[in-house]
Amino acid sequence: MINFDVGTVALGLFFIWLSILSFFLYRTLAHYNRLTKGAKANLTKLLSDILDEVKRTKEENTKIIKQIESIEKENLYHIQKVGLLRFNPFEDTGGDQSFVLSILNGEDTGIVLTSLHSRGVTRWYGKKVLKGKSIDHDLSEDEKKAIKNAINLKN
Repeated sequence: MINFDVGTVALGLFFIWLSILSFFLYRTLAHYNRLTKGAKANLTKLLSDILDEVKRTKEENTKIIKQIESIEKENLYHIQKVGLLRFNPFEDTGGDQSFVLSILNGEDTGIVLTSLHSRGVTRWYGKKVLKGKSIDHDLSEDEKKAIKNAINLKN
């Protein structure tokens, strides 16, 4: 019968524990060496550089998002919607020589230009539009249609 004393068992367990830790340490160092192979800096420096780059990228993205929001807001005031309607207002002229042109921004604000063509003369009229409605003068049915066409073309 084999007689084991407590010291021998403890020494054996300590050796096994030390072997397991050594194995994991070797694997970790091998992995570290593979990550830094060919690099002139150590892993800590590389990771620090990566984190700095991520921070700079986030800051740049924030700036870009703010610029895009500013451009989108400003873009509402540019011409975005155009409606054209040709018609014949007088029976003594042939064809649809007259027209209504609506020019609106992103908030449906702009102008309506109306050209009435008769045999002897062509007249132009302009009306201001605010949010799809005339400001100063009543709109004719044709002008309302041109505004509606412009608004519907955008959507």
